[in-house]
Amino acid sequence: MMSRKFAAFVATGVALAVVVGSLLVLALGHQRQPEPTAATTQTSTSTTPSPTPTDTPTLNAPPSTPRKPAPDPTAAIATGNKKVLFFSFDDGPDPVWTPKVLQVLAKYGAHATFFELGAMQTAHPGLREQVLAAGNTIGSHSITHPQLTILSAAKRHHEIFDGPHSTCFRPPYGASNPKVRADIKAAGMVQVLWDVDPRDWARPGTNAIVHNIMTHTHNHNIILMHDGGGNRAQTVAALDKVLPQLKAQGYTFAAMDC
Repeated sequence: MMSRKFAAFVATGVALAVVVGSLLVLALGHQRQPEPTAATTQTSTSTTPSPTPTDTPTLNAPPSTPRKPAPDPTAAIATGNKKVLFFSFDDGPDPVWTPKVLQVLAKYGAHATFFELGAMQTAHPGLREQVLAAGNTIGSHSITHPQLTILSAAKRHHEIFDGPHSTCFRPPYGASNPKVRADIKAAGMVQVLWDVDPRDWARPGTNAIVHNIMTHTHNHNIILMHDGGGNRAQTVAALDKVLPQLKAQGYTFAAMDC
C-alpha cells in the first residue's frame, strides 16, 4: 500500500517538474524575440509576401540632396534693375502674321520669343529660320495645340517630346499638372507661362489690347500675344502702339533664353 502511494507521489513530482521546465523554456524563448522597428511596421490585408525592396530602408537617414531647380529663361537677362520685358507670341509660325510681327519688332529694336507649333512649322518651312535670323528665340508649344492634361500618357509624351526643338515649353491654354511638368522636365525643357494676358486671341479691339498691356505690365514681365491661330491684325496694330510707349518709359525688349 505504501509503495503504491510512494510511486504516485514520485510520478506527480516528475510531472510537475516537466511542466515547470516547459514554462521556463517558453519564457526564455519569448525574451529572445526581436523588437519590431519603424521601418518594417506596415498594414496589409494581403497574405502574399511583399517583394524584396531594392534598397534597405534606413531609420533616421539624412535627407537626400535636393535637385537643382530648372533654369529660369529670363533670370540671366533680367538682372539688377534693368527695365526689360519679354514679349512672347503663340500658335505660329503663320505665313501672314509672323512676318508682320517681325517687322514691328525690328522697327523698335525689339526681340521676342515665339512659342511655335510643330504642325505649323511643318506646314510653313522657312519661317522658323526667319524668326531666329532676326535675333528672336523659339519655344515649343506642342505639335497640335491639345489640352495636355486630358491626353493619354502616350499622346502627351508625343506632343511634348516630338514638338519644336527648344529648352522652353509653353503648355497650350496654360493647362498643366504634375504629369505634364514631369514630361516637360524629362524632355529637357522648362515650363514657361506668362504674367500679362491682354486677350489678343479673343480680338477685343486694338485699343483694348493696348490698354490691358499698359495697365498691367511691370518690370521683367512675360507678355502673352499671338502670331497664329487666326486673324492677328489687332495684335500687330497693338504691338505697334505699345512698343514705342514702353520704350519711352525706359523698357527694352528681350528674347528669353530658350
